[in-house]
Amino acid sequence: MTHYGFNVQWMVAWEPGRAPAAPDLRALDFMARHGFNFVRVPTDYRFWTAGHDYLHPDERVFEHLDGYLRACQERGLHLSLNLHRAPGYCINRNDLEIHNLWTDDIAQQGFVHLWQTLAVRYAGVPGRDLSFDLLNEPPDPGQYGLTRGGHAHLMRRAVAAVRAADPARAIVIDGLGGGHLALPELADLGVTHSGRGYQPMSVSHWGADWWDGWRAGDPHYPGTRYGGVTWDREALRDFYAPWREVQATGTPVHIGEFGCYRDTPDADARRWFGDLLGLYREFGWGYALWEFQGPFGIVGHGRPGAHVERQGGYDVDVALLDLLKGARDG
Repeated sequence: MTHYGFNVQWMVAWEPGRAPAAPDLRALDFMARHGFNFVRVPTDYRFWTAGHDYLHPDERVFEHLDGYLRACQERGLHLSLNLHRAPGYCINRNDLEIHNLWTDDIAQQGFVHLWQTLAVRYAGVPGRDLSFDLLNEPPDPGQYGLTRGGHAHLMRRAVAAVRAADPARAIVIDGLGGGHLALPELADLGVTHSGRGYQPMSVSHWGADWWDGWRAGDPHYPGTRYGGVTWDREALRDFYAPWREVQATGTPVHIGEFGCYRDTPDADARRWFGDLLGLYREFGWGYALWEFQGPFGIVGHGRPGAHVERQGGYDVDVALLDLLKGARDG
């Protein structure tokens, strides 16, 4: 089954005293009603870990994950459980970590132990209902001590630990470089490879207040010059060529995140989405929009000029919704 859907932020960022959010049943109902079948849930290990004691999680917190799974199963939605902040690494505020996932054995032990624990907990849940997305957006080779060989070894360790407890569990690994770089060295692993749809970031992240790299280009698509490339549909096709090579080995490819920040002019955003989603349909790739609701979502992004209609209790960008539906197979 090819998966199409959304990221949700119920457990994505821990703060002191903050509990995971309950599943948003109205959002799940909306997704199911419109024919989507996939929900990616990024998580933060600090919700169940105290004092960086990675090997003794508070498994009561996992009851929230149980609730997310039940809510998705009741609606025929596949749940992709993702570790967004792992012991020793997060693409956002990595400085909060005291260990390094690629150089510290204690962090690697914690990472593997977590996935083994979850594999035991969910052993027997059908693969059509649940997958494990091991690590959100690992960095570029050379950053934080990551090497391609070292990263591949860690992913193989984690996959082996999961399969030892639950041989049939569906598993996903993200590309390097924030999810953008394909991993042909792991094409033999029998897992789904997860890419990203944020290029050119001068379009997807125009105006983002947490990252100023978008200033190196402009938001007008097609034709923006960013990263030494003039971006249009064919440039996007070229960008995904390494992923197509991995796909050609028989490895499934899925776009675990993509989206466009609210400050990008609506006409440019729609042209960009149209090209991106058209390629995903051509390639046979599923996708998960970041996010369902918020400045990148189909609900409540606040992009000036977007055509919004009230549906299912939400203010929905109906043009974007139609583009998403049009990119689905069948």
